[in-house]
Amino acid sequence: MISLHATRGANYWSRTPITQMDLNIGEYENISSADVPGFTQSLVAAMPGLRDHRCSIGEPGGFLIRLKRGTYCAHIVEHVALELQGMIGHNVGYGRTRGGDKVGDYTLIFEHRHESVGLRAAALALEIVQNAFAGNLDSVDHPVAELRALDKTSRVPALIQHVLSYSHSDIAIILDSDLNDVPEYYKVRRRAERLVSVVADAVPESGIVIAPAKSWEIQDLARDAGCRVAIFATDNDVTSKDKKVARAAAMVEDRRIIIEEFDKSFEVGWIHDKAPIDAQVAATLAAFTLNELGSGAESSTGKRDATDRAARRDRDRAGVAD
Repeated sequence: MISLHATRGANYWSRTPITQMDLNIGEYENISSADVPGFTQSLVAAMPGLRDHRCSIGEPGGFLIRLKRGTYCAHIVEHVALELQGMIGHNVGYGRTRGGDKVGDYTLIFEHRHESVGLRAAALALEIVQNAFAGNLDSVDHPVAELRALDKTSRVPALIQHVLSYSHSDIAIILDSDLNDVPEYYKVRRRAERLVSVVADAVPESGIVIAPAKSWEIQDLARDAGCRVAIFATDNDVTSKDKKVARAAAMVEDRRIIIEEFDKSFEVGWIHDKAPIDAQVAATLAAFTLNELGSGAESSTGKRDATDRAARRDRDRAGVAD
């Protein structure tokens, strides 16, 4: 296992919380489920619910077919992690496994209902699959009991619960449009579109996405997702092209934060040295915009059509656990 973490909201992969695990499977790269006698039988005997997994075949029993034909270790871990959660009553089914930049590297994700359960299910699933390949898998009773106990704990840490109670869903902030901290694999337009659309989808229709000035492609993608755009800059270089489409613009002049909205200009604060300038300007613009939303027309929260939400969710879950 290279890394393991969980998300608490919309993310690159899904609009629901997911657990992500990065693996290097080493020698298992050259071994499939069909290469080990008794592998599929012992795994399904311990976890009968795997028979119902659709996988990319798209119908119950699809994953069983994949096992018999031969599928790879990381993909099996994904399904086992989902099934472990299902065995304690969590209705989860969405998962993905993708190869990395190097041979043997994989990223697998799966949805969770309880963050601690999801994280532990990932580690337990890896152990179960390793035992199955070694011919040592008899039962998953102990892992299931452990997850059932975890399920009784708080689903969100107390501090996060406190913060979430003050959160606002009419706005989202994109601080940096440069993809300089991700592998080349992710630096393609369709993935950028999906990432921005996920961010925008977390905002109610006609909500606001705050984006950097001159990041016109991101601004366009946010508007295409049905959101309004506000832009910010860490200097006073905001172009007419930015102002033409933004409902508000924040900039810095002589360490003063200035916000322009339509034909009005406001001095709203000063830059200090205890935080990054871009974060200060974006946060100030967010506070200003939220105040305007609250004092103006009725908030758009809750107005998104329920049918549209259901359709989006169904598309996300189509072909679950591939």
